[in-house]
Amino acid sequence: MQRRFDTALERLMREAGTMPPFSSVTLLLAVSGGADSMCLANLALHSTTGIRIAIAHCNFHLRGEESDGDEALVRGWAAKNGVEIHTADFDTLSFASSKGISIEMAARELRYGWFSQLCRENGYVAVAVAHNANDNAETLLLNLVRGTGMNGLTGISTVSLSPFESEGFRAPVLRPLLGFTRKQIEGYVFTHNIDYHNDSTNAQSAYRRNSIRNEVFPLLEKINPSFIKTLNREMEYFSQAGNIVEGWCARMRDEVVRDLPGGGVCIGLASLMETPNWKYLLYYILEPYGFSSSVLSSVEDLLSSERTFSGKRFESEEYVLVTQRDGMVVSPKSAGKNEPEGIVIRTAGEYSFAGIRFRVEVFDRPADLVLRQPDGVLILDAERLAFPFVCRLWQRGDWFMPFGMKGRKKLSDFFADLKYSREQKARAVILANSSGETSRIAAVLGKRIDETFRITQKTSSILRISLL
Repeated sequence: MQRRFDTALERLMREAGTMPPFSSVTLLLAVSGGADSMCLANLALHSTTGIRIAIAHCNFHLRGEESDGDEALVRGWAAKNGVEIHTADFDTLSFASSKGISIEMAARELRYGWFSQLCRENGYVAVAVAHNANDNAETLLLNLVRGTGMNGLTGISTVSLSPFESEGFRAPVLRPLLGFTRKQIEGYVFTHNIDYHNDSTNAQSAYRRNSIRNEVFPLLEKINPSFIKTLNREMEYFSQAGNIVEGWCARMRDEVVRDLPGGGVCIGLASLMETPNWKYLLYYILEPYGFSSSVLSSVEDLLSSERTFSGKRFESEEYVLVTQRDGMVVSPKSAGKNEPEGIVIRTAGEYSFAGIRFRVEVFDRPADLVLRQPDGVLILDAERLAFPFVCRLWQRGDWFMPFGMKGRKKLSDFFADLKYSREQKARAVILANSSGETSRIAAVLGKRIDETFRITQKTSSILRISLL
């Protein structure tokens, strides 16, 4: 198990943008005291990658003495093994009440926000959490019940960004145990005589995830004793199939959708209805705008019927869809008035666009250039992103290659990783090297640059763009 873990950890570190040797960096481990996280801690401690580790433990004070016992266990393990530990006490019930959210969501927001803070303040390269194959299967079933389209069938990502930030920074999140079942983890813990605590609330089915774990999984295990491995294998296939469907939808979208300034779209009725599998294409087009499944069903029924189509209105939290004789228009409820489509940056200086002020500077590369910049500051190769370049609002279909990650990523997916609201998405600003069909996105302003425009050893001139 150690060898498989080390292989997975090295792969995930590379995917998150950290290259060997790993002995020069520190990985933060989220350790609760349960079997999964104690297994993670021991595997990381003895990893042949040579990576240094630190521990983060959250005491949510939801189980009285049990919670305090978990903290004592983790503290003892850290002291015994000479590992730095960070602990935090949260008043989870008060936080949930003040924000009007569930206790589960409150605990999630508190811990991931704190993980991002620890990584930002201490320079940790990422946080590793102990999600395993059983968690992945649970997530698949939850997504099927909720209804999440193809995206929900792929389960948990092995590498992602923290869903919550600290002063604009979101820590990379690694899940090196995702390829191991809970039985394998429990076997490792038993074989190596590792102390851990059971969370008594796991036996209660009040939470949806616990209900699936305690009531649904035993039934599935009777049908197929290896159903966990089967579901995880199927999720890999779903992920590949999803990429195929995503590519088809992206191509077909360009044939039926016209992007409007300010984040809206116009959907051509004739071209949509002539498209095979138009219902899923419509779901693909409308899902990013937050329309509920009932609204999507109503629009589908309207399109399939012979009822009068024009003049119908449907709303999501931040968008409105209005049907017309020959199509549908989706627009933000709070769309700005007379918002320019973009501005051209021709020289260094200070600029303002879409309510955002920023400074553009160009200078020779100093010998002591620090590549890791503060939040809101981007540095690029000035020869690769040369004047003039374009500053504009993002559009559906935009993509780039985020620095530190492999392959293309749609901006809509990048914003989803950042947990952007619809309004934040509508106002997101990008920089591009031109405005024509050959335009290439160089950066999301204040957030991330494209891999193509990164600083390399050959870079002699620096372009720095800072939010004001």
